[in-house]
Amino acid sequence: MPLAPCVSAAWSVPSQAPELSNDQVHVWRAALDQTPSQINSVFRTLSADERARAERFCFPRDREHFIAARGALRAILGVYLNRAPECVSFCYNSHGKPALMLESGEEPIRFNISHSHGAAVFAIARGREVGVDLECIRSTLEVEQIAERFFSRHEIAALRALPVALREYAFFLCWTRKEAYIKARGEGLSLPLDQFDVSLVPGEPAALLGTRPDPDEALRWSLKELTLVSPGYAGALAVEGDGWSLVSWEWPGSLSRTA
Repeated sequence: MPLAPCVSAAWSVPSQAPELSNDQVHVWRAALDQTPSQINSVFRTLSADERARAERFCFPRDREHFIAARGALRAILGVYLNRAPECVSFCYNSHGKPALMLESGEEPIRFNISHSHGAAVFAIARGREVGVDLECIRSTLEVEQIAERFFSRHEIAALRALPVALREYAFFLCWTRKEAYIKARGEGLSLPLDQFDVSLVPGEPAALLGTRPDPDEALRWSLKELTLVSPGYAGALAVEGDGWSLVSWEWPGSLSRTA
């Protein structure tokens, strides 16, 4: 099933491990609902700190989704690094953004992950920062009140100008684009959400419209909307720089390299 027109290609299952060039960004999607035996197998590939994080979840479903997402991340990164999932190592910046621990001389691979309600997306790039966000659209949220608290004045005005029937979807378009951008920046919520503007009108291209206090910062980034096959999700990708193309992959569970 295809992605929206804003994305360059449909999700496809690779027949072998794909090559990632410097002018590409790869986005993978994966389903997180797995059998108990699959969860147990993936759990063994996690690091001690990831296992400890998994055990802190109160609900089994949340725990299993975390394990499946981290396991898929390790396996996907292992494809590009030619390593077993359990041999992939991470470090974290002061705001908690993970990065790969690479050997001296290895070309830096950047990545980001987001998951929501049983679906996950993973963004992978070489030499450029990426951020991705995925949200299940939930009608239980008071979206206009949340927007008043967190969105910029420009975004609030754009949201209010829309017909009521479109505001919920527009809210999630805005939220995922803002989250993808701050995740790409790696600064967490130390970067206030009201200090930059993104587009939010359904059907219009995703864009970083303005950044404050430095207006030139907006020129450093590209935004794209990601539409998952399952209805009821919103997603966004933020990428440092331009001149790149997007390739969308379906994670099949495992891949092997051919000589």
